[in-house]
Amino acid sequence: MIEPLPDLLIAPTVKAALAEDLGRAGDVTSQACIPAEARLSAVFAARKPGVVAGLACIRLAIAELDPCAEVRLLAADGEAVSAGGQLAWVEGNARALLSAERTALNLAGRLSGIATLTRAYVQAVAGTGARIVDTRKTTPGLRALEKYAVRCGGGVNHRFGLDDAILIKDNHVAACGSVGEALRRATAAAGHLMKIEVEVDSLEQLDEALAGAPDVIMLDNFSLADLAEAVRRTAGRVTLEASGGVTLETVRAIAETGVDVISVGALTHSASVLDIGLDAV
Repeated sequence: MIEPLPDLLIAPTVKAALAEDLGRAGDVTSQACIPAEARLSAVFAARKPGVVAGLACIRLAIAELDPCAEVRLLAADGEAVSAGGQLAWVEGNARALLSAERTALNLAGRLSGIATLTRAYVQAVAGTGARIVDTRKTTPGLRALEKYAVRCGGGVNHRFGLDDAILIKDNHVAACGSVGEALRRATAAAGHLMKIEVEVDSLEQLDEALAGAPDVIMLDNFSLADLAEAVRRTAGRVTLEASGGVTLETVRAIAETGVDVISVGALTHSASVLDIGLDAV
C-alpha cells in the first residue's frame, strides 16, 4: 500500500500546468466546438502495460475546471496494469474535461513512466538484498511527485534536497583537500539527527573514509571487483551505496557484489512516459 501524497502538495503543480496550457484565452477549440452545457463521459486507459502513479493528478485537474465532475478511480497508484487497463472514469462538463485532458495525461503519464521503470529495476535485483534508490536528477518543480512515483514502483528515496542530509561529493573533497578533512568538517557541523555520506572513487579513498566513520559511503563508478572488495573491507560497518552509470543490464551484477543501496539517476531523468489516453464512452 503506497501512502498517497496530500492534495496540498500536488494541487499547485496541477494548477500551474493547467494555467500554462490554458494560456491567455482558455481552450478556444472547445469553446468554439462544444456547447457550454454539454456533458461527457470518458475513461482514462493505459495504452501499454506499466505501473500506475499520479492518479490524483487526473482527479485534481478535472476538479479544478469542473468542481462538480464525478471522477471514479479504477486503479491504484503502485498497481501494475495491462494494455487497455482502465485507470479512471470521469463524467462532467465536456469543455472542462477536454481542457483538463492534456494536463492530466501529461502528469499521470510521466509519473507512471517513472514507476514502471523503477519496478523493472527493483525486479532486476530481487533476492539480493540491495535497494534501488533515486537521486536529485528530477524535473525542476516536480521532485515531490517524481520521488513519489519512485516509491510507487517499489524504489526508495534518496535525499530530497540539499538540506536533509550531508552528502560530500568529489568537488567538496577537492575544496577541502581530502576525504578525511571533509569528513572532519562535516562531523563537526552536523546535528545529532543529520546523517553524513561521502563519495569515494577508489579503494584508497574508501579506507580514508572508513577512518572518518560516516553513515554511508558512495562508491562512484567502481568496477564489480572493487565493489566486492569494498564490501569485504567494510564488513557491515557502514552502508555502502553503488552509483554511476547503472543500467538495467548491469544492476543485477552490481547488487550481487553485496552493496546495500544502488542509486539510479535514470529512474527520473530517463524514464519513458507511460502512454495513457482518454476515450469518450
